Amino acid sequence: MKSNCRKIRGHGVIVGSLKSGEKNCITDVEGVKVGHVTLDEPLEGGERACTGVTAILPHGGNIFKEKVVAASYVINGFGKTTGLVQVNELGLLESPIMLTNTFAVPAVTQGALEYMLQNNPEIGDSTGTINLVVGECNDSQLNSIREFPVKSAHAIEAIQQATANVSLEGAVGAGKGMVCFGYKGGIGSASRVISENMHTFTIGCLVLSNFGGKIEFPFDKYPAIQTKVQGVNETPDGSIIIVLATDAPVSDRQLLRMAKRCGIGLGRTGSHFSHGSGDIVIAFSTAHKIPHNSEDPTFTHTYMREDHPLMNQLFAGAAEATEEAILNSLSQAVTTIGRRGHIVESMFS
Repeated sequence: MKSNCRKIRGHGVIVGSLKSGEKNCITDVEGVKVGHVTLDEPLEGGERACTGVTAILPHGGNIFKEKVVAASYVINGFGKTTGLVQVNELGLLESPIMLTNTFAVPAVTQGALEYMLQNNPEIGDSTGTINLVVGECNDSQLNSIREFPVKSAHAIEAIQQATANVSLEGAVGAGKGMVCFGYKGGIGSASRVISENMHTFTIGCLVLSNFGGKIEFPFDKYPAIQTKVQGVNETPDGSIIIVLATDAPVSDRQLLRMAKRCGIGLGRTGSHFSHGSGDIVIAFSTAHKIPHNSEDPTFTHTYMREDHPLMNQLFAGAAEATEEAILNSLSQAVTTIGRRGHIVESMFS
């Protein structure tokens, strides 16, 4: 793992014109926490666990009892996520957002469920059930995905490890075995701060990058990025999960509009949203907490005006933060040895 100084800005690449947050990370959005569990160990027969779990918490309280406004957007639907149907139906998030590999979705869902049940004994008893949100990418280039190395306990540990510190990036957590543009990818994060007069809002983005062929990366667009590393010519169809957070008081419909702009940032890095790629955005706002129980049939919240200039800045911030988070996932990743001796090198080796 490389330290925060290895973010893409340390290589002379500045994305966009908006100011980044103090940590240039999704945790710049107050209350947001990120936790990782990384698995890197040999298995029998030359196989290897090269994978992990990442948990994103919208706040440090009880997420089921204090839900947040949320939305999701499917750019390309070749993915195996859970929970997005209800998120879009109700416009609410009531669990941590969990990231892992494709075949670990059941185990991670189970672990997140166990954690939430332990902290909310009324779920499934005196109140309804819970909607768990889990996103995935296929890390089978490096990880022995058929061996199911991720267990439910790893999901619980990732949630418990979550902090508001600068998130670790690169080959860590769910990003341990991921490949991006033929080079080592994984977890990346970035943030943007927008302000006008007395109003200041933060946008944070965290990505799990595992997409793109080597020929797609636009080195000519980023002349400061030079590499002598050959990279992997052929990789399995990949994906990207984009998690977008903001403290701006936006509705779930406005969040959906912001989530769509993440696709702009993804496209700027060279992706054309390939056939076999699951390109999915999960967005939430921490501005309002919606109680699970209330006897009042109505509630009042303040939301952004659609035609205010700040909305355009929010759109621009979502695009910029996504682009930079993807580049950070590449710059922070280290060369990784996986199953059967497969090696994926860092673009910045």
